[in-house]
Amino acid sequence: MIGDFQDKAQERLAQASDWIVRLQSDDLTQADGLAFDAWLDAAVENARAYDQALAVWNAVGASAQDVVGQLAGAERRRAKQGLGRRWLVGAGSLAAAAALLIVILPPLTSQPETRTYATAKGQHQTVTLADGTKVELNAETKLVVTLARDERRVVMGEGEAIFDVAADSDRPFTINTGRHVVRVVGTQFDVRNRAGGLAVTVAHGVVEVGPDPEGQPGRTYVLRPGQRLAIEGASAPRLSTIEPTVAFSWRTGRVVYREEPLSNVVADLNRQFAKPILIADPELGRTPISGVLVMDSQSDVVGRLALMLPITAITSPEGVVLRRK
Repeated sequence: MIGDFQDKAQERLAQASDWIVRLQSDDLTQADGLAFDAWLDAAVENARAYDQALAVWNAVGASAQDVVGQLAGAERRRAKQGLGRRWLVGAGSLAAAAALLIVILPPLTSQPETRTYATAKGQHQTVTLADGTKVELNAETKLVVTLARDERRVVMGEGEAIFDVAADSDRPFTINTGRHVVRVVGTQFDVRNRAGGLAVTVAHGVVEVGPDPEGQPGRTYVLRPGQRLAIEGASAPRLSTIEPTVAFSWRTGRVVYREEPLSNVVADLNRQFAKPILIADPELGRTPISGVLVMDSQSDVVGRLALMLPITAITSPEGVVLRRK
């Protein structure tokens, strides 16, 4: 029963689609108009199907006229060949119109698609969104992605990800990190959103970083390739020049730090390893560190830290504790 109902609904949509093509053709006759009125009056479902099909057709916009021309031409060729009009899905304009309707109807009438992507401790993940955008998620990162007809929107909690955004001037791509919004059209960049602050590094294209419209007012920055914006707490935002591969290095198992507080480095490591790393005192946590850390085993990484700073690592029931030597 359900299948029969769906078949009848699809048949009405196909009929409505065929009428849209016919009514916009150059050789429309008075008989066609009368036939169309009779079809509308035959069943209330016919009128509803026509309204639905027409709404889809109008949503297609300018391209609809090209489709109309092609389908009307096929209609005339079919008439010259002596073929009768067919309501059921088959050859000629009806098949093309019905196929067009079936293809474009769901995305134009459905609600925006929202999907959630998340990584666990020590996990990296690469996803390709429906619009062609590629996203590489670092460990313990969560993204809620909504793709709509007029926008592409990401809500990002704490985490880090590299976005290679597919260009679409009609659908800007925005990333809301809580206090700031990153806006792009098509580009490649890294967003690092941690408790200590936000950092955005651009490899290609142009990225705009500004305050959340619903939050406190603030300055909007326009970043170009090779620029990095760091916003940390109450400190003034820092705009600097950087080689983008430095910010992207985490995806190859190497992390490059430039005068980064030890507390931030340890926070990164705790997203990669199960055993927590603790810092004995706050002052030690503020010690800046520069260098490259290869992310292999936790013991080897901690050993490299001890070579870069005058610290020692002590294993305790709570985890690995870093203390001054």
